[in-house]
Amino acid sequence: MAGIRCAAPPILLVYLLAGWTESLEIIPSPDPEEKAVGDSVMLRCQFTLDNTDIGPLDIEWSRTPPDPTASQIIIIDYSGDRVYETRVEDMKGRVHFSAVDPKNGDASINITRLRSTDAGMYHCKVKKSPGSRTRPMKLDVSMKPSPPTCLVDGTQEVGKDALLKCLSVGTPPITYFWTKQGSTHMLPSTAIADVSAGTLKVRNASMDNSGVYKCTAKNRVGSSDCFIRLSVSSSSNNGGKIAGAIIGVLLALLLIAVIIWFILRRKKKKTTYEKEQPFEIREDVPAPKSRVSTARSYTVDSQRSSLGSMSPSNMEAYKTHYDRLATDENERPPAHSPTLTPSYKDNGQGAEGRSQGYNSMSIV
Repeated sequence: MAGIRCAAPPILLVYLLAGWTESLEIIPSPDPEEKAVGDSVMLRCQFTLDNTDIGPLDIEWSRTPPDPTASQIIIIDYSGDRVYETRVEDMKGRVHFSAVDPKNGDASINITRLRSTDAGMYHCKVKKSPGSRTRPMKLDVSMKPSPPTCLVDGTQEVGKDALLKCLSVGTPPITYFWTKQGSTHMLPSTAIADVSAGTLKVRNASMDNSGVYKCTAKNRVGSSDCFIRLSVSSSSNNGGKIAGAIIGVLLALLLIAVIIWFILRRKKKKTTYEKEQPFEIREDVPAPKSRVSTARSYTVDSQRSSLGSMSPSNMEAYKTHYDRLATDENERPPAHSPTLTPSYKDNGQGAEGRSQGYNSMSIV
């Protein structure tokens, strides 16, 4: 009996501790849906307490790193009625508690402007002595399809196959859906769509198949659209378009050639004019005056008496005078050659006639 009485307190203590531990509970909730980059998400973690939970309340959010062998990273926590913001550099300013005061039973957090690196396993741990509970949850962050690129590959002639292509970038798998704009949004009966490759093949195309087609690229987190026009025409019309394009190109080349020829011709004409300009002689402009003829002009008539009375004795003075004039003339040539105007004709006259001719000759 004594042994039984001694064993009772430890068993009772175990039961009491078990009751206290079970008093703290985290309310079950589904994992968040897969989110797209740039979206916001709420990670739910609501809990209940009991009067038996008497210790201080601690809430701790952590994330499992990509390397499973590494320790968990604490992103935000609450302790001693105080919120300690995230210590993770790339999450600063983007992680907050949803409730103003988490001790009222809501430890949920919001993560804004999601990035692909935010994906992973998150753990919400609530502690209030003597109880402690942890709830793990998974967050998937994907990239929604980018605006697709639409194009028509190949010919668009009647009777031939027309191929429309659509390509987008995002988290796979991406599926593609084609529709034709109009009242029914129905594709032609001869059209074959590949939802994985994003192609639409219109076999044996006709002019009725012309129109605007819409491609929608979609994955688990979003979708994007693009539009492309299909213009099916006969081969004769295509020949006319090609001929018109060729004529347009030729006309453009001709116009460029004419402009270049005009510029070169004008430049050549200007160069020729500049070369000929220094040698231009104008008849309406008088000839420049001689700087020597005015200063040294003289007439033989003014010296008639002296020449008539020349003798060997007085020739020396005249010779010195004329030598000085000749030297000056050599140093500064006149603007034009002196013009001698003879006043006689040598038609058999003797020395007397020539002497008279000399007397009447003047130097200009």
